[in-house]
Amino acid sequence: MNIKLHPILSGLFVAVCCAATIPPTQAENNVGLDARQKAIIPIAAFAASGDLEKLKQALNEGLDAGLTVNEIKEILVQLYAYAGFPRSLNAIGTFMEVIDEREKKGIQDEIGKEASAFPVDKSLMELGTQIQTQLVGKPVAGPIFTFTPAIDRFLKEHLFGDIFGRDNLDFKSREIATLSALANMEGLSPQMTSHFNASLNIGLTQMQLKNLISVIESKVGQYQADNAAALLANVLGSGRAGDKARKITVTHTSSHPPSKGPTEWFTGSVSIDTPFKASEPAHFYGANVVFEAGLRTAWHTHELGQLLIVTWGTGLVQSWGDPVQEIHKGDIVWIPPHQKHWHGASPDSPMAHIAIVEERDRPSTQWLEKVSDEQYGFKSE
Repeated sequence: MNIKLHPILSGLFVAVCCAATIPPTQAENNVGLDARQKAIIPIAAFAASGDLEKLKQALNEGLDAGLTVNEIKEILVQLYAYAGFPRSLNAIGTFMEVIDEREKKGIQDEIGKEASAFPVDKSLMELGTQIQTQLVGKPVAGPIFTFTPAIDRFLKEHLFGDIFGRDNLDFKSREIATLSALANMEGLSPQMTSHFNASLNIGLTQMQLKNLISVIESKVGQYQADNAAALLANVLGSGRAGDKARKITVTHTSSHPPSKGPTEWFTGSVSIDTPFKASEPAHFYGANVVFEAGLRTAWHTHELGQLLIVTWGTGLVQSWGDPVQEIHKGDIVWIPPHQKHWHGASPDSPMAHIAIVEERDRPSTQWLEKVSDEQYGFKSE
């Protein structure tokens, strides 16, 4: 076996990462979500997936936890932008049934405040642009908005202006709802990554986001929690919480959100976070890659080798002619130069890793044929 795992380095890496991601001076990071915020999570998750029986229970629990009627209405209205009108309308209908049943039992729930009128001195485009910039931390631009200007306008005017601009639900609650909804829908890892970053920008702490994942695990499902945890680990591991601890200069080569891996390189929708590249005279670059369960790379080689640092989940790696090897969070994998290999998530667990490659005068990666289901060991039910 030419691919090598380094357990001693792995333990050191995990220790360093843990120290970097929890700054000891920020005591507020130890405060989790309150009962009201926790109650938002299953409401948004089950509204997005259309599981109305579980939603009904979550709605009752949300009202009991102190969410007002108008706050829950606002959550269900907002979710149409992420899950579609049919799911939103079904969820609102279910909420009407819950309110009716509680009133018949003599339960009087707090209605809560209505949204204020929009400011008269700003257009919806101006308001939405301001809110979007506040959430993301900088003005948003990119090829997708140049290619389709209408989606840029709809996002700014409607999602961030019309919806996020309503002040009867705060931004933290809206991001909790959005993350919870996205977690319970398939194939939305890039959007979840963006919203994890937005949540950190508006003041949700690492502890609160990890708390959110714990609620997803207990209320929604293990798979959804594992995938969300892998994405959050990727966000935190990309430097958001460890910038001050860096000993070298790293230049981000793009400010765009994570993108999907090219279909000729990967099986399935793999999320690739912003690549990073070392400053001269070093010649390495890398990326944070998140694989949902069952997804993997194609066979490929690297002229100067590759280093993989597994940051979450359980994965698989195989050198041509050798057995498949299982890898876990904290493992560091060295792939020698010109070694034909593949790597990806296990069939029942997502996996995230940082991939580091040295490159000189030309691209060092040669992509080859896809890994077949038989080579991967996938067996359909």
